[in-house]
Amino acid sequence: MGCGRVGATLAVTLEESGHSVAVIDQNPDAFRRLEQGFGGNKVTGLGFDRDTLRTAGIEDAFGFAAVSDGDNSNILAARVVRETFGVDNVVARIYDPHRAEIYQRLGIPTVATVRWTAHQVLSRILPIGTSDEYRDASGQLSLAQVDVHDAWVGRPVRALEEASGARVAYLTRYGDGVLPTATTVLQENDVVHALFRVDDAAFVERVLTSAPVVTE
Repeated sequence: MGCGRVGATLAVTLEESGHSVAVIDQNPDAFRRLEQGFGGNKVTGLGFDRDTLRTAGIEDAFGFAAVSDGDNSNILAARVVRETFGVDNVVARIYDPHRAEIYQRLGIPTVATVRWTAHQVLSRILPIGTSDEYRDASGQLSLAQVDVHDAWVGRPVRALEEASGARVAYLTRYGDGVLPTATTVLQENDVVHALFRVDDAAFVERVLTSAPVVTE
C-alpha cells in the first residue's frame, strides 16, 4: 500500500525478484512512479478497505507492506491485513518513532523512517557503540551492529559472548556475511552483529567498546 518512492521501489524490486506484486494507492497518478513495463496489479483505492484489499489479492498474499505517507493509514491497513486476513508477514512505515515502538510491542513490525535513517548515517560516520538493526515484536530483544575495541581482534568470538552476555549472530568480513563457529576468531575490520536484551544494551556496549579484561 502506497506508491510513493518507497512503495514503487519495493514493488519493482519484488517483481524483479520473481514475485507477483499488487500495488494499492488512492491516487491513480501515483502509479506513474512504477517503471515502464511493470507487470503487477495496480489497484486504486484505500489500503485499509477490505474490498480494495480483496481486489489486490490479499487473500492469497504472502506479505504486505504499508508504506503510504500517513501513519494512521499505515497502521490501520497493517492491522486489517493481519487481523482480518491472517497475513503474518506485515510491516508498517511509521514516521513517529514513539508510536512505532508501541506498535512493535503489539506485534506489528514497523519502520520508523527518521530514526532508522539517523542510525544508518551515524553508524557510518561515528563509532557510536551499538546501532539497532532489528528488534523483535516484543521490543525486548535487539539485533545490533556493535563497535568493538581493537584489543578484541585475535580473540575467539566466544570470548566476546562470555564477557558481554550477548550472542554474536554474524560477522561482516570484507563485505561477506560469516556465521561464527566455536573456533571463529575476530579479525581486523570485522563488523560484529550481536543479539542481546534491550535492557542490557548499555552493558554490552561498555564491555565490547573497552579492551578485554585480562585475568591470570
